[in-house]
Amino acid sequence: MDSGRLLRALDLAAGKHRDQRRKDEASSPYINHPIAVATALWEAGVRDESALLAAVLHDTVEDTATTREELAAAFGEDVASVVMEVTDDKTLPKARRKELQVEHGPHLTRAAKLVKLGDKLCNVRDVVNSPPADWSVDRRREYIEWASRVVATIRDAGPEASALAALFDAEAARGMAAL
Repeated sequence: MDSGRLLRALDLAAGKHRDQRRKDEASSPYINHPIAVATALWEAGVRDESALLAAVLHDTVEDTATTREELAAAFGEDVASVVMEVTDDKTLPKARRKELQVEHGPHLTRAAKLVKLGDKLCNVRDVVNSPPADWSVDRRREYIEWASRVVATIRDAGPEASALAALFDAEAARGMAAL
């Protein structure tokens, strides 16, 4: 892993997300989320540089004014490609975007599946440990159920994916039991 590339990705993501906050009660800085996703991948044994860089950058195109071309120029086509695989089309209604994540899951590349697994793991952890202030119990339950449907389509990407999926399953079960 090229530490310099990782630091450049962190710098770009931090700059892009600098004015964004998470929906939790503390309104924590958004950059904590992509860092948590990349960390989850690393701790699960992922050493694929494209997957780790894409984990840090995974929400830049979807949630900021970043373009695919900008990512490709800075980090290469492989990283930009993975980011685009996990990027929702915000022109579509939310319900359709969520269904497409389930439909597209089996067709993602291995690196994109790893990023998506890390993203769902971290999101469910947040929903369980520090949910958005305005989310009801039913909305939290619905999110965990939907995320579980997504994870069911992407858990087949090797031993690292199995480790991430097991962590996800434990968090989802803990969350459902607490609701």
